[in-house]
Amino acid sequence: MTRREIRDSAFKLVFEQLLRDDDINELYEIAEEIEEITVNDEVKKIVEGTLTHAEELDSIIAKYSKSRSISRISKLNLAILRIAMYESLYDDNTPMNAAISEAIKLSMMYTYQEDTAFINGVLGAFSRDTRKEENADA
Repeated sequence: MTRREIRDSAFKLVFEQLLRDDDINELYEIAEEIEEITVNDEVKKIVEGTLTHAEELDSIIAKYSKSRSISRISKLNLAILRIAMYESLYDDNTPMNAAISEAIKLSMMYTYQEDTAFINGVLGAFSRDTRKEENADA
C-alpha cells in the first residue's frame, strides 16, 4: 500500500467513527467484511493516534479556525484536519508539508472547493506558527 492509500483508508475510518461513534474495533471489523477499506497496522496507527489525540487536535483546529467553531466544521473536514494535525505533530516519518499536501488532496477528492480552501487556510496558519516556534527555539 502506498502512503496515500494508507491515509485514505485511515480518513474513511476516522470519518466513519465521527458519524457513528462506534468502537473503532467494530469499525475495523466492518471495513474488513466489506473489503472496501484496507485495515492494516499502518492504517490503525494513524486512526488510533488521531482518535487518542482528538481533543488536543480539536483545540488546535479551533485556534486556527477563525470562521467556524469545531461544532460547525463538517465531519469530513474535521477528519481531514485531525489526520493532518496528528501526522504533523506525532508522525516522525511524515514532514508537515507532506501531511498538509495530502490533506488538501483528500479534501479535493471528498469535499467542496470552499472546504478545501478552509482546510488549506487552517493548516497553513498552523504550519506558519509551528515554524515560527521552531525557529524561536533553535
